[in-house]
Amino acid sequence: MTREDFERYIDAFNRDDFDGFSSFYADNVDFNLGDRKRIVGRQGIVDFYRGVKAHIHEELRIIDLILGPTGAGLHVYTKFTTVEDWPDFELWPTKAGDVREIESIILYTIANGKFTHIKSARFKEL
Repeated sequence: MTREDFERYIDAFNRDDFDGFSSFYADNVDFNLGDRKRIVGRQGIVDFYRGVKAHIHEELRIIDLILGPTGAGLHVYTKFTTVEDWPDFELWPTKAGDVREIESIILYTIANGKFTHIKSARFKEL
C-alpha cells in the first residue's frame, strides 16, 4: 500500500464513491470507531456510511501518514457538515447546518493490499 493508494481511498470517500473506497476493505474487515461503534464486514461499513452520508457531508484531509509493510498510521482532519437533521444519530445528535471539525488518529492493518482492521480515535476537536 502506497501514499497514492491512501490518497485514492480518501478521495473516493470524500466523493461518496462507495464502490471506490470499499474496494480497499477485506471482506471481513473489522472497523472500530473508538468506543462508539464497531462494524465487521465491508458491506456493514458501506451500509453505515450510506446512512451517515445521507445526512452528513464528511470531508477528510490527510495531515500525516506513516506506512509500514503490514499497516499504516493516519493523522487526518475531518470536517462534518450536516445537510439533514439527524437528532437520533447514534454518534451525536445533529441538525442541518451544524459543522464539526476533528483530528483523528487511524490505525490500519493491511494484508494482501486490503484493510483488515481499522481503529479510529479522536485526537482533538477543533
